[in-house]
Amino acid sequence: MRVKLARLLATWFGCGYAPFAPGTAGSAAAILIAAVLVRYAGFSRWHFLLLAALLFGPAVWASGVTARAHKIEDPSFVVVDEVIGQWIALAGLPRFHWTGYLAAFALFRLFDIWKPPPVRQLEALPGGLGINADDMMAGVYAALVLVLAGRFNLY
Repeated sequence: MRVKLARLLATWFGCGYAPFAPGTAGSAAAILIAAVLVRYAGFSRWHFLLLAALLFGPAVWASGVTARAHKIEDPSFVVVDEVIGQWIALAGLPRFHWTGYLAAFALFRLFDIWKPPPVRQLEALPGGLGINADDMMAGVYAALVLVLAGRFNLY
């Protein structure tokens, strides 16, 4: 039961089982959830930072349990880390609209795939911490770019 619950959270309720680019599927799910929360619950950028912080502990646990159960260091079907990173990236938006969502999505995926320092180094942390920490840093990088771009009204 513990492993099943961990897998459910780690795969972000099945998004990680997407046949192509599961990380992108997890990021897209995070964007869709964010758009609903902004529109119907009035969420702001700070709410997404809070959500990411609240999800971090359970995500580390779920990622670690799932990785150990499957005997894979960083399974591609574990995508809760993408959700956290994507929500951190969204916190860089000064206002929410479709171009901002698209920019946050593209920038987070870019930094998550490219892994500039220290993103790659954080990936080396043990277990679920390493699985999640690199995506958090990729989200921070994306948020910083979005804040700067927003200052110059580039989107």
